Amino acid sequence: MPRLPNVRWAAMRRISDALQDVSEPGGPSIAVRVGCLPRMTKAVARGEYNGVSAGHLALIAAAAAYVVSPVDLLPEALVGVIGLADDAVVLAWLARTLTQDTDQFLEWERRRGDTIQGERLS
Repeated sequence: MPRLPNVRWAAMRRISDALQDVSEPGGPSIAVRVGCLPRMTKAVARGEYNGVSAGHLALIAAAAAYVVSPVDLLPEALVGVIGLADDAVVLAWLARTLTQDTDQFLEWERRRGDTIQGERLS
């Protein structure tokens, strides 16, 4: 049992590594991506941003909670390495989804900022 927290930290590290792997060179850093999640959530809640739904954000939160949770469909303590398979599937989806969603949101913010600045200058 003492090994489970180490597995969870390793899972979080895999999220970070996966995000770095799928990010384009010169693209937003992980810190920028993580930093935009609260802004994206607020923009969705206010109805300003429709690139993702509230349900989609809830699914992302559930996936992240599942990865760090000690509860698994296939517990590592019982089935060993095979128990990491469910985490790996969730991590792969989470990394790909976060990368795509944050890319789109950051681009939306950039375009919106350009528009707002353009309106102020006119």
